[in-house]
Amino acid sequence: MKKLFKFIGYAMVAIVCAAAVGASAYYVFDPKFANSANKAANKGEGHGEKAGADDHDDGVKLTDAQVAAAGIELLTAGPRELRDILRLNGVIQPNQEALVKVTPRFPGVIRSMRKRLGDKVKKDEVLATIESNQSLTTYELKAPIEGTVIDRDGTLGEFASEAKPIFTIADLSTMWIDFAVYRRDFGRVRLGDGVSIDIDDGGPPIDAKIDYLSPIGASDTQSAIARAVVRNDGRLRPGLFVIGRVVLSARPVDVAVRTSALQTLEGKTVVFVRDGEKFAPREVELGGRDADWVEVMFGLVAGDVYAAKNSFVVKAEIGKSGAAHEH
Repeated sequence: MKKLFKFIGYAMVAIVCAAAVGASAYYVFDPKFANSANKAANKGEGHGEKAGADDHDDGVKLTDAQVAAAGIELLTAGPRELRDILRLNGVIQPNQEALVKVTPRFPGVIRSMRKRLGDKVKKDEVLATIESNQSLTTYELKAPIEGTVIDRDGTLGEFASEAKPIFTIADLSTMWIDFAVYRRDFGRVRLGDGVSIDIDDGGPPIDAKIDYLSPIGASDTQSAIARAVVRNDGRLRPGLFVIGRVVLSARPVDVAVRTSALQTLEGKTVVFVRDGEKFAPREVELGGRDADWVEVMFGLVAGDVYAAKNSFVVKAEIGKSGAAHEH
């Protein structure tokens, strides 16, 4: 009898163990519970990771049409010179060494004015005729050089004096760009320094050199003139303001990107690199920089194509993609 009860006890234990094994197998092999477990693992649940953080590593897909519509500029990372730049305000002036003020030889009355402001003239071309007060004869006032009439101060019938110029003629094939250098920067600007001149007409900057440094300062502005002599292709007009950027020093680096390409994602500085139609964030370590470019020490290699302008659009798209995955 004791043996019978002992056998029944063993049988009950075996049945309970078999039921437990079956239940565990149900949860392990049932697809519904398997998928839930995979999702939890992918999101890093139970490991202190932020759900959806890995989604950012995948980046976002943007077609060429979407890139163009968003105004995203694509550039290639590579070697660049980082420059220490001094920004100067300047004004375009006629080359005073190629300018002539034309005055009458004898005082008299202006009988004709042949040329207007802005007219181009050749050497010895007649500008006006004047009736002399002394002889009452008419003589011609001629252009002493070839150039452009940039000033005219006289009208028909007006009395003209030999002490007052009627015309100013300038050869505008070269122009002076006069930059104001303040006293704190006197020691930084030197003869021969390169200067990039932005004339704000939609065209490219003009590269020139500093040809003259004035030894005299202006009391009203407390500045001195640094001058560049520039060949004029028709873009330079006297009296207009320009911006000059003097290159004080330059240092070559192996890999650089536009400063506008830098974004912050989850507390890290990143650049969005494009591979095919996909942009992916690439964490970067930065070195030196100037106003437009920054050195990349680690994270990019020469040849990587990246979002340089409007890179914030890519960041926004990645943010939306990550939010969608979390839900």
